[in-house]
Amino acid sequence: MALSRFEYVKHFEHEERLLKNCWIVVRVDGKSFHRFCQAHKFNKPNDIDALQLMNMAGMTVMQDFNEIVLAYGQSDEYSFVFRRDASVYQRRRDKLVSYVASLFTSAYMFHWTRIFQHRSLAMCYPPAFDARTVLYPTDKNLRDYLSWRQADAHVNNLYNTTFWNLVASGLSNSDAENKLKGTLAKDKNEILFNQFHINYNNEPLMFRKGTILMLKTVMVGENKQKFIVPIFEDLIGDDFWLRHPEILGKKTKLEAIYDLGENVNQPIIRYQIEVHEKRKKGRNKSVDE
Repeated sequence: MALSRFEYVKHFEHEERLLKNCWIVVRVDGKSFHRFCQAHKFNKPNDIDALQLMNMAGMTVMQDFNEIVLAYGQSDEYSFVFRRDASVYQRRRDKLVSYVASLFTSAYMFHWTRIFQHRSLAMCYPPAFDARTVLYPTDKNLRDYLSWRQADAHVNNLYNTTFWNLVASGLSNSDAENKLKGTLAKDKNEILFNQFHINYNNEPLMFRKGTILMLKTVMVGENKQKFIVPIFEDLIGDDFWLRHPEILGKKTKLEAIYDLGENVNQPIIRYQIEVHEKRKKGRNKSVDE
């Protein structure tokens, strides 16, 4: 930048650096997403394609930051957990928050056609996501944060599943709200089972638990590859953390191969395989030439 007599204005800028030795969580939230969902006629209570699009955007952010150890998404939000010792952007808050939010938003738009092409659903207007950064000084604080978000996913999804089934049965929105006012989880489960023959525990895990994204070693053909994989599990209990000790920086004896199982058909896995195959063909073409 050229020196000039106007350069003094730089001194008005304030730069905040995030406290060291703390977990950094950047949470992205959709702005006015209730209106966005209505405008695009997303299915209620859950639109599987809309959730997969959020996962694609989350994957894109993780691919750009190698200091993210885990991401968790549900509804119109995604949380990205950066290592305690992360040095990205010298831990400058504004830089990190603005970049994650803008990258997530652009990735959401970039992958829209890929996810919605089978529905011929065009984007009516661009979405917007805001972001905030929160620091958690201990492992317990971090686990409690993620537990809070997953518990929130369960509470909201149980309510929405019950509410929209009541509306589909003929009740108005206000009547459905009044029927559910003051009800507990067991009451909603009874309504779903007795009136609609729905066992809530059989609902897809993505709806009930949200999506966890982690970088894992997987087998693609006969080769090992590092992929961002979706995991649909309970993360509140200890079992999850024992199965994935690397999140909290605990070393494992051997690099385990993560079994994708049915998740091989998840859009973010198919996309990464597609990109891998294109790069492989490109390398082979260069060698042949």
